[in-house]
Amino acid sequence: MDLQLKGKRAVISGGSKGIGLSAARALAAEGVDLVLAARDAEVLAAAAQAITAEYGVKAIPVPTDVRDDAAVRALAQRAEDELGGADILVNSASNQQVGAGHPGLAGTTDENFYSDIDVKLVGYLRTARAISPLMIRQGWGRIINISGLGARSTLSITRTIRNVSVVALTKNLADELGPHGINVTGVHPGQTRTEPTDHQLAQEAARLGVSFEDAERRRAANILGRLVHADEIADVIAFLASPRSVSITGDFIPVGGGQPGVVYY
Repeated sequence: MDLQLKGKRAVISGGSKGIGLSAARALAAEGVDLVLAARDAEVLAAAAQAITAEYGVKAIPVPTDVRDDAAVRALAQRAEDELGGADILVNSASNQQVGAGHPGLAGTTDENFYSDIDVKLVGYLRTARAISPLMIRQGWGRIINISGLGARSTLSITRTIRNVSVVALTKNLADELGPHGINVTGVHPGQTRTEPTDHQLAQEAARLGVSFEDAERRRAANILGRLVHADEIADVIAFLASPRSVSITGDFIPVGGGQPGVVYY
């Protein structure tokens, strides 16, 4: 299937690693030029250089903290200056450490709660607010928000609230921006294989005295029986970023390998 993405321009927050980097690579493979945003300038520059070398597209690193509205507005300006605008926004910036230990009520501090919300929820709001005028101007665009299956389960108060809130933000943006030709969607990853995961699973397997595959199955707890790879999530993101996804807006696609025993509607 031709995704009709060649020549499009994308801005990706959290684009230096994890799902954001995988999304960048998937879009680059389709001929999309990129502006990549993340906080670590060195890691970001290396990621952009590798993408350009492999796919031959523009990949412009713009160190950005999405908690800083001025920095986010400067990011949008760079997209306009360097690429002439933006067709696609992938919001993937997050702090994976906050809520990772499922601290419960007593361990959920104000500082951690507000820090996480500021990055993943308000950060998504800031980037959408800054980038969407470029899309409105041309009458077409795609915004894809990375949330998480924590929106549909408990265990981490902070993660559940932030992910449910991203869903609410997405639907609000879809309703408002739809008349301008902009589709706003999202994906719900579950436990995902990213750069650090193999090392973590190897340690877990050694600690439990089981095989790597058994450790992976224990962590996955899904119908697929293994963790979903970030590149597999990126394939779905690339489709949602394309003109082919015109019939989907305001909705989320779960990409966690299937939750057993759950009927969601």
